[in-house]
Amino acid sequence: MKKVFITANLPGNGVELLKKDFHVEVFPEERTPTENELIEGAKDAHALITMLSDRVDKTLIDSCPNLIVVSNCAVGTENIDIPYATKKGIFVTNTPGILTETTADLAWALVLSVSRRVLEGDSFVRRGKFIGWSPSLLMGLNIHGKTVGIYGMGRIGTAVGRRARGFDMDIIYHNRSRNEEAEEMVKARYVDFPTLLGESDFLVITAPLNENTRGRFGTQEFRQMKRTSVIVNVGRGQIIKERELAIALKEGIIWGAGLDVYEREPIVHKGLLGLKNVVLLPHLGSASQETRERMVEMAVENVVMALSGKTPRNLINPSQS
Repeated sequence: MKKVFITANLPGNGVELLKKDFHVEVFPEERTPTENELIEGAKDAHALITMLSDRVDKTLIDSCPNLIVVSNCAVGTENIDIPYATKKGIFVTNTPGILTETTADLAWALVLSVSRRVLEGDSFVRRGKFIGWSPSLLMGLNIHGKTVGIYGMGRIGTAVGRRARGFDMDIIYHNRSRNEEAEEMVKARYVDFPTLLGESDFLVITAPLNENTRGRFGTQEFRQMKRTSVIVNVGRGQIIKERELAIALKEGIIWGAGLDVYEREPIVHKGLLGLKNVVLLPHLGSASQETRERMVEMAVENVVMALSGKTPRNLINPSQS
């Protein structure tokens, strides 16, 4: 019987469905497996269901002589050495499209939480500090009528833009190339990168990680932004230099930040932890019950198709088909 190794406990009934036809093992801990634990669990597997935090590199692939498919339960696949997997004849799949709206919702949760100081207000009440209304109590920033800048106008960026229209905002964006369909859909205006920095009241990062986006936001970029601006990252943690962001927030170079992803995830730069003007979430972008269960279903479907001798629907390396 073919073996499927899963690197995390998954919501929904996908695992039970796999057990009907395959031998299934699940990493039992509520954490990311170490390199050695991953190799040990995967070494005789025909299929892997992995998370974005699992590194599927040459060492791991070489330790899995039976491997047919790596099914990443994520949109991104930067954790996988796709060229080497392709060379070894291994399918690589992902779960695209499902988490777009859920992640865009969370981006706006961060925009609202930071700008209206929601977490500070909640803590204020719970600590018994609220003794009555005051005209200067926890004043934040207006959102409606402001300018939102989107860095990365793909599916999620476009969904963020659709929501911005409900706040009667001007929408600008910067992308590797123009997205004219998104421009028409959300009435967004393409701008160069310096203009994005200078005009955005709220700058939302939804871009993927690549050689152009890695470390794109640091001290130099923060100094080009408005002192009243808020930056939100639901893209990839390595796009922002966290140490430099912590300094910018502490010194008032920008007004606030909301992060769902981190440069050295799950480690968060210690300089951010004591700041009140940043909201820190534990990578919740796709964390709705409906979305996560559908992601698992798609990841499982990719495995079943591959192990049944079919080409998976969500194939990243089509030269394998």
